[in-house]
Amino acid sequence: MKRALFVLAAAVTVATPVLADEALAKAKNCMACHAVDKKLVGPAYKEVAAKYKADKTAADKLAAKIVKGGSGVWGAVPMPANPQVSEAEAKKLAAWVLAAK
Repeated sequence: MKRALFVLAAAVTVATPVLADEALAKAKNCMACHAVDKKLVGPAYKEVAAKYKADKTAADKLAAKIVKGGSGVWGAVPMPANPQVSEAEAKKLAAWVLAAK
């Protein structure tokens, strides 16, 4: 019984940040232009994760783009700045995006 509770608690602990970051992405309107597994206006998060898989500085780069915006990496449509996202939130979102599989 104790083992089952421990496994359940561990699963909830691991799953909660992922769900929280998806909720954050929805709350900050990221999902209006992006989806986890398909291209919308911007690239799918899985594509972003694959592109930056080997880049050790990707989290910082993506966090900066989330706040300041960017252009030219994924085509002609620029990503607008999102000043409603704090630096800490941008780092959480970048980590979540890079973990997309």
